[in-house]
Amino acid sequence: MLKPSLQLRIGQSLTMTPQLQQAIRLLQLPVLDLNAQIQDALEENIMLEMEDLPDVPRTSSETTVEIETIKAEESWQTRTMERFPEGGWTGEGRPITEFADESGQSLREHLLWQLEMEDFSPRESLIGEAIIDAINDDGYLTATLDDIKASIDAEVTFEDIETTLAKVQAMDPVGVGARSLAECIVLQLRQLDADTDGLDLAIEIAQNHLDLVATRAHGELRRSLRTSEEGLQDALALVKGCNPKPGLAVSSAPAEYVIPDVFVRKVDNRWQVEISPTGVPKLSVNKTYAKLLRGNGDHAVLRSQLQEARWLIRSLEIRNETLLKVATCIVSRQTEFLEQGDEAMKPMVLKDVAEEIGMHESTISRVTTNKYMHTPRGVFEFKYFFSSHLSSETGEDQSSTSVRAKIRKLIGAENPRKPLSDSKIASLLAEDGIKVARRTVAKYREAMNIASSSDRRERPAR
Repeated sequence: MLKPSLQLRIGQSLTMTPQLQQAIRLLQLPVLDLNAQIQDALEENIMLEMEDLPDVPRTSSETTVEIETIKAEESWQTRTMERFPEGGWTGEGRPITEFADESGQSLREHLLWQLEMEDFSPRESLIGEAIIDAINDDGYLTATLDDIKASIDAEVTFEDIETTLAKVQAMDPVGVGARSLAECIVLQLRQLDADTDGLDLAIEIAQNHLDLVATRAHGELRRSLRTSEEGLQDALALVKGCNPKPGLAVSSAPAEYVIPDVFVRKVDNRWQVEISPTGVPKLSVNKTYAKLLRGNGDHAVLRSQLQEARWLIRSLEIRNETLLKVATCIVSRQTEFLEQGDEAMKPMVLKDVAEEIGMHESTISRVTTNKYMHTPRGVFEFKYFFSSHLSSETGEDQSSTSVRAKIRKLIGAENPRKPLSDSKIASLLAEDGIKVARRTVAKYREAMNIASSSDRRERPAR
């Protein structure tokens, strides 16, 4: 017979509070979109005000650092102009603060990138690609499991597909891969803290009563669920706060401008990361109005606005803290790239950063999308620093970015009348200790928009 006993266990867990949920939503926004939301909040919430940032006088050492940074930027002007072909440079040859963003990415590309960066087995990756191919622009899975199974050129079970689908549904944006509106909303609700007021009721509504929500039959809904008006309103607020078309959060249309979120500089032989001081305005609570509410039980609307103002300010702080953590981690892992260039890029996946800073991989994916880092080598999207692992004979993994750079270098130095074939490039890389198949070389070459050897061959003049 078992005896009852008490056990004390110590563990760590992430509590998804409404404030944190809001901060995660803000993480998805590029600077311009975030500024637009902040401007709306300033116009609608009387308790919010924008702080004026004082001008900070520069020291001579800071001026020296800026001069050295400008010199490094100018030396890399050509390669950065290739990345930002229009509107990215002033007449003096210096990079400007805002760059035209030509790197629009589709939802499919965004999901495939996460598939490569996250912890999927080769079998799961094969199934995951088939699932992603069946997801439409709104983020919904349009094929049945039977169709997905038939499209895979391998023996897989429905259990394999269901397991992989669950991992795809955990990707960014939240709610992607759902087979119905109900499932889409439930996926988003399940990311909230289990103690969130009205959560269980909201899930019940999403699963079984969306028709009543659509017809605003709140009386019938309240009777069916046997809940109070207050409880119903809490649950409805959660349901209505979900995005019915999560795929549209990842737009394939390029943004009008790119504004760096962080700046990276080398000071006293150490790389330092700073949040851009001009990117997002600093907000504060209006002290005059907040003081009027102290000890006053009236003004429910103002009290609600005060709470919302505090949440937004804290959410922006969490956003900046998260950006700084991720950027600092990236810089510490990619110091050799900053010092030497693409060929020194280290392999790095989402899981590496997630484990180091104690966050979920999907959060890292949000932070690295549409966020930009200003470095002496140019302005790069955070995602640029991530690449898959390729083995080498030395036992030290190479990044796919590094291998691409080596391929580009080999092709750049080839004899135009006898260009290197993909097989020859694979052989030359093998001599350098890097194991890459010919088809992988072809894949990387095509991704860099480099023509095949036959198309690169220079024809003798007649």
